Amino acid sequence: MDVVGQLEIGPGMSVAALVERMNHCGFGARRLAQATAIYEKMLSGDFTKFLTISGAMVPAGMRQIISGLIRGGHVDVLVITGANLVHDIIESFGCHCIGKAESDDAALRAEGKSRIYDVFLRDEDFVGFEDLMQKIMPELEKTLSGRELMSILGSQINDERSILRSAYEMNVPVFCPALPDSMIGLQAWMFSQTHRLIVDAFADINEIVDICYGCKRSGILIVGGGAPKNFALQSMLVTPNCFDLAIQLTTDTPENGGLSGATLSEAVSWGKISEHAEFVTVYGDATITLPMMVAAAMERLKGDRETSQEDLSR
Repeated sequence: MDVVGQLEIGPGMSVAALVERMNHCGFGARRLAQATAIYEKMLSGDFTKFLTISGAMVPAGMRQIISGLIRGGHVDVLVITGANLVHDIIESFGCHCIGKAESDDAALRAEGKSRIYDVFLRDEDFVGFEDLMQKIMPELEKTLSGRELMSILGSQINDERSILRSAYEMNVPVFCPALPDSMIGLQAWMFSQTHRLIVDAFADINEIVDICYGCKRSGILIVGGGAPKNFALQSMLVTPNCFDLAIQLTTDTPENGGLSGATLSEAVSWGKISEHAEFVTVYGDATITLPMMVAAAMERLKGDRETSQEDLSR
C-alpha cells in the first residue's frame, strides 16, 4: 500500500512539477494528476483525439486554450455547444467583461448588459454578432450539414485566436449537436424564413460515425457534459470500436442520474468506452482543472521532445 505524500510547494515550481507531486495525494489532487498523465499519453500517441466542450468556457476565458490545442494539432474532432461558438464569434470583434455575481440584475438589464455568473456582455456585442451573421448568411442559401455550416462560419471570422477560425484552418470538423439551442440557430432560423436554408442534422451523425469507424485508437477529453459528451460517446457506440482513453472534467456528481455527472465507468457498461481503457473523472471547476491539466501536459511533452533531441545529437 502506497503512503500519501504531503504536498510541498517550492519557489519557482512548474505546473508540471506541482501536478506530478499531486499524484501522491488523495482526492481531487490525485485525479487531476491521473488525468494529466492520460492526456499526455493521448497527445503523444497515435490516437484520434476528440474534445467536447459544454458550459460557459469561452465567456470564462478558456477560448485560447481550446483554439491553441486545435492549432497545435491536439484536436481531431471538436464537439461543442452553440452558445460557446456564439461567444467565440463575439470575442472576434468584442469582449466579455468581469463583473460581480451579486449584481443587481434588473439594473444590468437597464444598462443593456447580460450576466453569466460574474461575466458581463453588452447588448452592442450581440448587435455586432447579428450584423456579422446577416453578412455571412447569404453564403448559406442551400442544404448543408451542421459541420459544413461551422466551417463556413469559421472561414468568415477574421481572428486567428477564434475556435471556429482555427478549426477551419486546421481542417478540424466542428460538430454542434444542439445548434438550434443557440443564437446561431436563431439567426439561421430567421434567415430561413425568407431564404432557402436547410441544415441536415443527420448528416453530422453520418460524418462523425464514419470518423469513429475509422479510429484505430481513440481518446476523448470531455469538458462538462451535456449534448457534446453524449453526441461523441453515442457515435462510438454504433461502431465496433470504443474509446481507449477518456478524461472528464465536471462539477456534476452521478447521484441524480444526469449525463453530465455520469461516471466514465458507467459508459463502459454501454460499450462506449473500452473495459480496458484508461479513464478518470476529475470533479471540480473546469476553469481551474482544464488550464492546469493542459499546462502540465504541454510542459511534459516539451520536455520529452527536448530530451529526445538531445539523445539524437549525442
